[in-house]
Amino acid sequence: MTKPTEQKFKLSSRPKTPPQLLALNAAIIEAIQEVKGLEILKIDLSQFPEASTDFFIICSATSSAHANGIVDRIERDVFIKTGTEPNHIEGKQSKTWMLIDYFSTVVHIFTEERRQNYKLEYLWGDAPATKH
Repeated sequence: MTKPTEQKFKLSSRPKTPPQLLALNAAIIEAIQEVKGLEILKIDLSQFPEASTDFFIICSATSSAHANGIVDRIERDVFIKTGTEPNHIEGKQSKTWMLIDYFSTVVHIFTEERRQNYKLEYLWGDAPATKH
C-alpha cells in the first residue's frame, strides 16, 4: 500500500518544447514588451499532465485601454512573426482580464488591480516560472 506522502503529481514524459512553440512564446513576450506590458511572467506547465496548456504567459496593463492595446499587438505581431492566429480571444468586453488562447500557450492580460485580485500565477506555484 502506498503511503499518502508518496502520492505526488507525477511529471509527464512530454517531449522537450518544440522550436515552433519557443518562437510563439518569444513573439508573445516581445509584443508585450513593445507596448510596455508590466510584470511579464511565463509559467511552464508542460510537465503537469493535468494542465490544459503547456504555457501561461501573464502580464499586467495600466488600464483597460492598455490591456486592449497589448492584445491587439500580440495578435498582430504573432501572426507576422509566426503565421499563427489565436484559437480564441476572451474578455474584450470587460477589458480588465483578457485571454488569448493559442492552444499550447494561453496569454492572460490583466489590469493591475484585477491581477492582484485573482493572483493566477499562484495557482501553479510548483511550475517553473520566468520573469521577463
